[in-house]
This record gives sequence, structure tokens and C-alpha cells, in this order.
Amino acid sequence: MIQTEAFQTYVHSRDFLDQLGLPAATELHFVPLGQGEYNTNFSFTHPLTGQKLVLRVNTGSQMHLPNQIEYEFSALRDLAPSGRTPKALFCDDSRSILPYGTLVMEWLSGRALRYESDLGAAAEILADIHSLPVPQTTALIPAKYPAREIYEECLTMAQQYLDWDGAEKESCHLLEELIAEIGRLPLAEGAAAPRCIVNTELNSGNFLINEGARSYLIDWEKPLLSEPAQDLGHFLVPTTTFWKTDVILTAEEIGNFLRMYLRAVDGRMDTSTIAERLPLFFTVTCLRGISWCAMALREYLQPGRAITNSDTLTKIRQYVEPDFMENILRNYVRRDFLKGVC
Repeated sequence: MIQTEAFQTYVHSRDFLDQLGLPAATELHFVPLGQGEYNTNFSFTHPLTGQKLVLRVNTGSQMHLPNQIEYEFSALRDLAPSGRTPKALFCDDSRSILPYGTLVMEWLSGRALRYESDLGAAAEILADIHSLPVPQTTALIPAKYPAREIYEECLTMAQQYLDWDGAEKESCHLLEELIAEIGRLPLAEGAAAPRCIVNTELNSGNFLINEGARSYLIDWEKPLLSEPAQDLGHFLVPTTTFWKTDVILTAEEIGNFLRMYLRAVDGRMDTSTIAERLPLFFTVTCLRGISWCAMALREYLQPGRAITNSDTLTKIRQYVEPDFMENILRNYVRRDFLKGVC
């Protein structure tokens, strides 16, 4: 993308440079920083301040929002008092030069989370974010019935795979079984208190861990106003932990994490509903991980996709394999895996 004419025109444009307080014709050096499924990121250094920054280029919206980058920018502003997220400088959703929305924010140091050693750091990060008062002016979308909304999102994603002529029959059968089993859960219950900002995408690569210093949570593409148990379920479920690391947490490890989280948040937020609500979100999120991968596999194999990643494709294939789906169904959906933990 750096080499395209549109990108070069954009980063040399008056609007972009003015936002950075830079004179016309300033040359900036952009370095690819990493990409997700709907965003590409570049690092660069502000030539006057020496501050290292990130230019995030958004190519699509998992939330089907017409103003995706503005939504993310708004979330980062709400989250700034936590000290656990990047500070956003500005966003541009005009798409007048580059056909994508853009966001400039501070670059933060750190390495990806390691489940073997960093659960305590993750507990402290999430405690600081979940206990943050929600601004009255927030533009974030509230989840009224969060478990049902996750399930309905799963149905939409799964159907794209089930309708695909390239889908594997056994995988389709197991996906339909997962849908039926999880559909029996009490999904229609309203959101529990307290309401807080949740990330909803808590894989290990979205944490920046700094041993002996402050650690962070980045990638605020899909935040919502919901309840803490939604994030905790997503963070702990095997379809999340396995995504970047091949780790699946034991019940004992989950119990240890929950105790660390509750200690970290103590006195700042009502935690009385977490033990009751966590199993529901843990189970429904199993379906979310698999249905997303099923949809993504179809998308990845279509021509003309804006962003592709070979490592992601390999992992997506693993999630849609019958052995993996059968393990999730048998050991995490049909079995009360968190019994005695919460």
C-alpha cells in the first residue's frame, strides 16, 4: 500500500500534514507495522517532536458501520483516562484521496501476551478498562441483550459458510450442531450491571506487555457498551487463546486469572454478576470463534480481497477442521467446563 499513488498523495496532502502540524512537502518514512483482516498499520516518526506514531488504514467494518474509523477514534477518546490504550490524535473518514478511513495514534511499545506468564498483567489491564466510568457523551453502541447479539452475529457468519459450495459437509454438520446446542442457552437475558466499555476482541496479539512497566490493550475495532463478563469470556475461551499461540487454558488457570482480576478491580466496580454470567459468555464465544473462521475461510478464498495473511489463513483452516470443532462441542459446549471455577 505504501507504494500506491493514492497513499503517497494522501500522506503528502495538506490536510494530513496540517493535522500533524507539519509544513507542506514534509517527507515522512512509513514502515509496515502489521495488519488485521480489515486494517493495515504503519509506524512513522513525527519529525519535529520525535514522537513515534501509527497510521491505521481501515479497509472494512466487521460491525458493518459506514463510519468505522470514526467509531474507533471515539472509543479511544473515551478510553484515554484508563492509561491502558493508545492516545488518538485524529481520524479522517473523508476518503477523498485514499479510498479508506484513516486514524493516527501514538505508538506503544510491548510484546504480545504470553498466557503462561502474563495473566496477571492482563487482569490488571482489563480491571482498569472495565472500571473506567463511561462518558455520557459516548458514541459506543450499547449491547442490550449481549449474549443473544453474539449468537445472532454467529448465525449470520455461519450461514455464509453453510451456503458456500466449497464448504466441507462434516464441518457444516458440526457447525449446525454447535448452533443448535448454544441456541438452548438463556440468550435473551438482558445485559447485567455494571455497564462498561468492552473490547470484544481480546486475543493475545492485542496486548502489549512490558515487564516492570505499564502494559496496554490495543486494537479497538469492535468495542461496545456491555458487561465485564463478555470480555472475560472472550479472553478465556479456547477459540481465543488458540488463535495466536496454540494455548488452551485449564480450568485451574482460568480460576487463577479470575481471582487476579477480582483483586485488581476490587472497590472500583460491582462484580457480583460475573460468576453467574461468565459461563454463558464463555460458551457462546466458542461459537463466535468458529463461525467467524468459517465465514473468513470463504472470504479468504474469494478473488479481490483487500487484505490477505497466510498465517491467518492457516489458523482459520484449523478452526474449521472437524477434529477442532468436535473438541469444542464435546468439551466446552456440552460439558460445563467452568463448573467449580466461577
